[in-house]
Parts: sequence; C-alpha cells; structure tokens
Amino acid sequence: MGFGSLSSIFVLAVMVLAPIGVHCSSRSLIGFSRSVVAPPPVGLCASSVVVHGYKCQEYEVKTADGYILSIQRIPEGRAGGGAKNRQPVLLQHGVLVDGMTWVLNSPDESLAFILADSGFDVWIANSRGTRFSRKHASLDPAKPAYWDWSWDELVSYDLPATFDFVFSQTGQKIDYVGHSMGTLTALASFSEGKLVDKLRSAALLSPVAYLSHMTTALGTVAAKAFVGEITTLFGLAEFNPKGAPVANFLKSLCVISGIDCYDLLTSLTGKNCCLNSSTVDLFLRNEPQSTSTKNLVHLAQTVRDGTVTKFNYGSPNFNLEHYGEARPPVYNLANIPRNVPLFISYGGRDSLSDDRDVGLLLDSLKFHDGDKLTVQFIKDYAHADFIMGVNAKDIVYNALLAFFKRQ
Repeated sequence: MGFGSLSSIFVLAVMVLAPIGVHCSSRSLIGFSRSVVAPPPVGLCASSVVVHGYKCQEYEVKTADGYILSIQRIPEGRAGGGAKNRQPVLLQHGVLVDGMTWVLNSPDESLAFILADSGFDVWIANSRGTRFSRKHASLDPAKPAYWDWSWDELVSYDLPATFDFVFSQTGQKIDYVGHSMGTLTALASFSEGKLVDKLRSAALLSPVAYLSHMTTALGTVAAKAFVGEITTLFGLAEFNPKGAPVANFLKSLCVISGIDCYDLLTSLTGKNCCLNSSTVDLFLRNEPQSTSTKNLVHLAQTVRDGTVTKFNYGSPNFNLEHYGEARPPVYNLANIPRNVPLFISYGGRDSLSDDRDVGLLLDSLKFHDGDKLTVQFIKDYAHADFIMGVNAKDIVYNALLAFFKRQ
C-alpha cells in the first residue's frame, strides 16, 4: 500500500518511550527479559498524585464517537487554600504513554505538580486506548473495531471533548501543554480553527509536526517492507508494546538492522542529558501504553511524506470515499490564528524533533504575531528531557510559567 518504511514505524512506535536504554537494558521495552508489571489497580489520582499530598479528582469524558476518556484534576497545590478561578491548564501526553508521564518525577521536578503549586488548576488528559481510557459506549477494546482510528480522531474527537469538559467545569479559557504527539494534535486542531475559542495559550515541548529530518540511527535502516504491511504481519489492530507479537517484531528488527538495542533510547531520540534512575524504574513499571496500529501508520506517513495531512488510505478511491478527494487533506499550519500565544521549546540533541523540522514548523508560523510567539532552544536537551529531566524546572518550566503568566 506504500505507507512508508518499517524503519519509520519502528522509530515512531517508540518515539516517546523516553528513559529506555539510559540506565537499563532496552530489552525491557520490548519484552526481552523484564516481566510485564500490571498497571496500578486504582486510578492515576490514587496511585500517583494523592500519595504526594495533593488533592486529586477523577473524571470521565465521553467523545462524540463514543470513547470514554479518563481525566484527572489537581485543583490546588500541596499547601492547599486553592482560590476560586485558578487558571486551568491541560497537559497532553504523546504516543505510547499516558498522563502518568507528567507525574513521574518528584513534586519539585514534575510539571503537573509544579503548575499546581504555582497557582494553576491542573488537568491531565489520557488518550483513547491507554490503560485508564479503554472504555467505549459500545465497542470492545478486545475487538479490532475499537482500534480503527489514528491521530486524526484525536484531533476531531479527543481534544475537543477534553477542552469542552474542562471549559464547562472552570468557565475559563485554557492553557495547554503538549509533548511530542501532543503537540502534533494541537497544531493540527488549531490549524482547522478548533479549540481556539476556548484556548488562552499553548506550550509545545519537543514539537513533532514535521518528521522528515529525523537523525535517529534506526531511521537509516534500509527496510524494504511497507508500514501498511504491519497490519498483515501482526494481524493486530492494537499496537501493544507489552504483547508478544509486537515484542517479537521489535526484537527481530533490532537483529536484522544491526542496531544496538541495548542503547535504544540514544538510537531513537538522541542522547538525553538529564534523567535519573528512579524515574526510569517508575516509568518501566507503568509504561508503555497501547495505541492503534493505524495511528502509527499515520505517524509514519508523516515521516515519509514530509507533510502534515490526514490519514492516507492508500488509494485514490479509498481517499475519495473518506474525503471526497483523491489525496488526504493537508493540515495547513500557516492557518493557525496569528494571535494565539505559542511557546515552543526544542532541543539540540533531539533526534525526533530535529531542529530542521522545527525550523519548518517555525517557517509555517513566520507571519505569527511577533509578541505571541516565544521560542526556546536548549542545546543539550533531547526528546525525553522535556518531561522527565531532573533540571527541566530550571531550564524549561520556569520559562513556561513565565509565558503563561504573561497571558
């Protein structure tokens, strides 16, 4: 079907599995040796927030296409005394992880807690298919129909439902923070005029709107198979990195490619400077999460084509059926309203959010109002440092907070 190379899908399949390979063997990612640890039997609030002395509330949000999403709220900081009308901020994770990525470090190092302690009303999103968001009004996640979606549906359904819910609860426009695929879905939404009526500002960490310049070692693998064949190869609609079929595939690809999968993180994301072993251990006890194979195919199309478009169904006839045109429509990022305040932070060692691709994004925003665009470049940062780096508060989050407070 010509959806791109297997190397592209493999790169994207693990693009945000941040700590793997820095302090431990990458075998744990793909099930070579580490046993799979069951997820917490309780929600994210009880397992990861209340234990640190914060109040936390669990909610469920139903999308227009029937998916039931888990969302958590940290309404105030540890000191309590939360004033009314605290500014709401929504945190959106990337692919193959969930909302726990925002609370993996200590309260003094995790963005969700830092925001709460700084006076924000913090909301944590969990995308469809992740462990806390596997419900549906009628579909069973054990059946392929549940997994018939890509990040187009996150743009069309998940983000609008989440924004609408937070806005309905707070009555205020929302500050947004996205990492990795959480930046892609936001940018695509903004380009179509979605969400902007309820948005106050957006912070985009390691933006991945364009992916054609990835420098990851695995990106050079000369795999001849097409991404579209993965669905045939696995016979799976759900891409579960903890399951045996996916683990065996990834293991085989490492062997065939000759890539050192003991240092998978560096091979994929660049050399992260600032992760600690306790965060890695906690990550490995909880991540990665499932996504749809179709979602990864869509991401790989972005790598191959160098453009940001809706899902390509592989033939003009199928595209005509879905879109009324032979090619998938483009998300024109130049259409993002010029007065939307944006904070973009990217790293010099990030092999996924390569600085040349960020340059393409910034070129799309070249007519953005000058006082509405803040850009931060961090020479030593790679993909995972932005959400789990022990020094991210000093380097990234303080600048992000200052940006939010200027709005």
